[in-house]
Amino acid sequence: MAESMRALNEFPGVMQYINTDGIEMREYQENIIDSIKRNGNTLVVLPTGLGKTLIGIISIASQLSENKKAIFLAPTKPLAEQHYNNFKKIFKIDEQELLLLIGTVSKKKREAMEENAKIIVATPQTVANDLKDATLSLDNIGLVVFDECHKAVGKYAYTYIANECNIRGIKILGLTASPGSKKEKIMGLVEALNIRNIEARIASDPDVSRYVKQKYTHNVQIDMTDTIRNIAKLIEPEAEVALRSLNKMGFLRFKRFDRIPKGILIDAGNQISRINAANYRMGAMFSYVKLLNLSHAYELLTIEGLYPFLTYMKAMQNKENKSRSVENILANKNIIKAVELAEQAIKRGEEHGKIIALIDIIRKYRGKGVIVFAQYRSTIKMIVEYLINNDLPAKAFVGKKEGVTQEMQKNIIQEFRERKFDILVASSIAEEGLDIPNVDAVIFYEPIPSEIRNIQRKGRTGRFRDGEIYILIARDTKDEVYSYISAQRERKMLAIINKINNELTSKIRAAGQSTLGGSNA
Repeated sequence: MAESMRALNEFPGVMQYINTDGIEMREYQENIIDSIKRNGNTLVVLPTGLGKTLIGIISIASQLSENKKAIFLAPTKPLAEQHYNNFKKIFKIDEQELLLLIGTVSKKKREAMEENAKIIVATPQTVANDLKDATLSLDNIGLVVFDECHKAVGKYAYTYIANECNIRGIKILGLTASPGSKKEKIMGLVEALNIRNIEARIASDPDVSRYVKQKYTHNVQIDMTDTIRNIAKLIEPEAEVALRSLNKMGFLRFKRFDRIPKGILIDAGNQISRINAANYRMGAMFSYVKLLNLSHAYELLTIEGLYPFLTYMKAMQNKENKSRSVENILANKNIIKAVELAEQAIKRGEEHGKIIALIDIIRKYRGKGVIVFAQYRSTIKMIVEYLINNDLPAKAFVGKKEGVTQEMQKNIIQEFRERKFDILVASSIAEEGLDIPNVDAVIFYEPIPSEIRNIQRKGRTGRFRDGEIYILIARDTKDEVYSYISAQRERKMLAIINKINNELTSKIRAAGQSTLGGSNA
């Protein structure tokens, strides 16, 4: 506590607004806060679990000490509620001076509440709507904090709010674990938020390393079973026929259908849909839809398992209005045989080798907290069933698209926190923001190419004690490609951030010298 008290005393006026009980102010946080005060609009890039929110809190308290108000934006309602509940404990202000704005209060009531509030915690869409309706005024707002600010792209509400702040000269603070690994994406974020300064840290930086727990990553290579290989061989020639047809028409110059990146495959569909010649377009679209469905079925089989593959094939069979391409797939003798073999294998109790590896890993953590991340709802369902059948207490954690309400999500997280079950099997909803307890291990059922999502997933472990990360990789599949891509993108990200920050510093310095030169003249 002595260290945190000394650190907070470095920021005049902050102490009267913050309850310092349990707050540990770290060296890198001090350095970043000092940089924000000196340099204005700042992008803070810190790995998950290293206290980005505390930097936002101190920055808000500094504004309060100058009789200014502040807005803290979070991209989802649960995350906004989480921050609001934490702020109620941390900030020493009256209850009506802290407002949660998530669109559940009528506009008439909101206007009066917004007027009285010193700190507004809100979802961006609610704030954007209130600004457009002139319900919310930005008068006397000194700072807007954008949590998970990598979302400030395109038409997202963050972009609109940032523009309004820039017009009025309101300070912006962006917080993220990862802004991406492409220079154009990071530059887009910098421009949208009018960033003048970037403060980025990784675990090995001198002012960070002593606060970081170790994370040990294990790549677990898994061979496909003979059954899965045999089923895959039945799908391969049908997908290759569709690909060759598209090759001849000038689309998708790939030799192997299972190596086409999803983005490129989707782009090809968009190109085909824009063809003017109706017969040519229909011919290309027939082969394209066939390839799209077979590629996905193949990927589910070889990377996810027999159950996800069968679930997808059954969904195709149960469609009321089937396209010619889908009818063609379902009538194909090889595909019919593939489905039969998968059904027979499941009846015998067979599954993907990943399931066996997963159970073996989790058994080592019996009684400890584990999060398993998986891409698809059918995979999550399969994993949960296998774990429960092996006396490993698990629950699924998925989004509202799967019919799960916010209240149900909260209850699952609370039960996990109380260790009523040990294993959370989650979709991407558990990657970002939500107050999920620190766990002893994170398991990727499959690698993902996104460096942002990788960093967020890995950040779920190694916060208060050392953590383990396991990545299950099916040999001879896209798993191997995605594993390589994600590792490369993570390494690339920091180099790009540093380069952009140097460019920003040079521009600001040059602008300052130009101004000085003009005044001397």
